[in-house]
Amino acid sequence: MQKPFSVFVGLRYTLARKRNFFLSFVSLISMLGVSLGVMILIVALSVMNGSIDTLRADALKSVPHVTVAGDRVTTHWNELANIALSSPNVISAAPYIEGEANILYQGNNRFVSLRGVDGLLEAGVVDNPSSRYRDLFIALSETENGIILGAQLAGSLGLYGSSADLSVTALGSLLARNLADTEGFTVVGYADFGAYGNSDTALINLAQAQQLFAKNSASQLRLRLRVDDVFNAKAIAVNLFADYPDLSVQSWDEAQASLFNALRMEKVLTSFMLLMIVVVGAVNIVSTLVMVVADKGPDVAILRTMGASRSTIMKIFMVQGLIAGLLGTLVGAILGMLLAANITDISLVLERIINSLATGSNRYFISHLQTQIDLGEVALICVAALTISFLATLYPAYRASKIQPAEVLRYE
Repeated sequence: MQKPFSVFVGLRYTLARKRNFFLSFVSLISMLGVSLGVMILIVALSVMNGSIDTLRADALKSVPHVTVAGDRVTTHWNELANIALSSPNVISAAPYIEGEANILYQGNNRFVSLRGVDGLLEAGVVDNPSSRYRDLFIALSETENGIILGAQLAGSLGLYGSSADLSVTALGSLLARNLADTEGFTVVGYADFGAYGNSDTALINLAQAQQLFAKNSASQLRLRLRVDDVFNAKAIAVNLFADYPDLSVQSWDEAQASLFNALRMEKVLTSFMLLMIVVVGAVNIVSTLVMVVADKGPDVAILRTMGASRSTIMKIFMVQGLIAGLLGTLVGAILGMLLAANITDISLVLERIINSLATGSNRYFISHLQTQIDLGEVALICVAALTISFLATLYPAYRASKIQPAEVLRYE
């Protein structure tokens, strides 16, 4: 099929062997600039996606997918749990109560978030595949006044073995100086509650927690749900309890809004800053096309005298600039996805090379770095790069269209 005239001439200008080495070099640099920007942007966003997924999985070790609160939960939590479990989107449901307390062990004390749970039900609602984690809840339900501590919390208290005895006082009782409400508990084990729960989370049986927080009106019984789609958790719960407007529904992303909003904002700002590399490459396209217009002035004048319109001249140089942007985007996208998919292996190779060169020292890269390539984001990056490249061609192409044939050919 015959190409349009502007596309044919634009391709010929770009692909034909150039006599001007400097123009060829600047054109190559502009293409590499776009490639570099696209590649770095894809790798950076893939690393951030992997980090956000890791933090999300870590947070969900202690944060419920959905929390349902309200007076009805306190009196009819079984009924609400059955309603929730009737939905195919809800995996499990369990009641819990949470409040602030002080733990004392051999002179060491820590303020913690103390959660009362039903051990048997909690084992099904926890988003943790470890069988040992579930065994802890079974042991908790079978132990009167048993307690499970976060691993980091246990270390800060100086606890390194099981069956230790410690004292727990609700924060309200402590502030009221009513130490008679202090309860003794036996440690049944330690658990991983994620990076944001290991240092200040402890679990006890639901019945003991209700007694401990009986005088604390802020600590009310709540219902936690585990759903099959964490990204749609809020909508699932709202649809389930649409007939109960008095209930308050909070999803995991709302509970951890400050963390994930900060991560999203960081991702947006990082993307904007790295996009500037693509803009620099586009500026090189502008400078290249401006020089090409000056170099091809006589050719443009001849085309104008032969009947080519100003719009045709503009299209010729726009095609020439877009080829550099298209090639740069394509190369950058391929290299970016390859690098993002193999960044862990690459970091391990670099680690070994540097450690082999530096005698007697060990340098460690982030070899456990996780990446997640989002094809939608890759497509968006490519569209942004092509759009910037297109905008970069407008001014030089407009200048080319304004060339006056008589003035140029007068000196030829």
